[in-house]
Amino acid sequence: MPNKFDKTDRLILSTLQDDARISNAELADRVNLSPTPCLRRVKRLEDQGVIEGYSARLNKEQLGLGISAFVFIQLERNSSQKASAFEEAIQSLEAVIDCFVLTGEYDYLLNVVTQDLKDYEDFIKKRLANIPQVAKIDTTIILNQVMSKRSLPIPLSR
Repeated sequence: MPNKFDKTDRLILSTLQDDARISNAELADRVNLSPTPCLRRVKRLEDQGVIEGYSARLNKEQLGLGISAFVFIQLERNSSQKASAFEEAIQSLEAVIDCFVLTGEYDYLLNVVTQDLKDYEDFIKKRLANIPQVAKIDTTIILNQVMSKRSLPIPLSR
């Protein structure tokens, strides 16, 4: 982590990753600050874009999203124009929850969630395969998620 963050900033970030709903008073107490300077630091970290936002982690199964898949995409003749067009096209696909640009055989990796296999099949045939830039689609269905870390490792000592 760049040196522009001191130990207190790092502790604030680590604490907020663990519990973004923590009150400012409790956060200030945990990082050994009074509430006003703590709030100023949080605001500065938000303004700098270090804290990008706050969200709730939802249970996919409870929401009826029983299928998770990694989908590897190869574009036909990858160029910056085709990549931009593909990236714009997938923005509207609600089933896509992550998109990564890759090196190697495939150009993109998508993390996709759907209700069931029929829903996934419809997604592939009616949505993803109809994006003109897509040349190849390979899927790996996720059988079970062993762990999920959404928190970044923040070194507290520096």
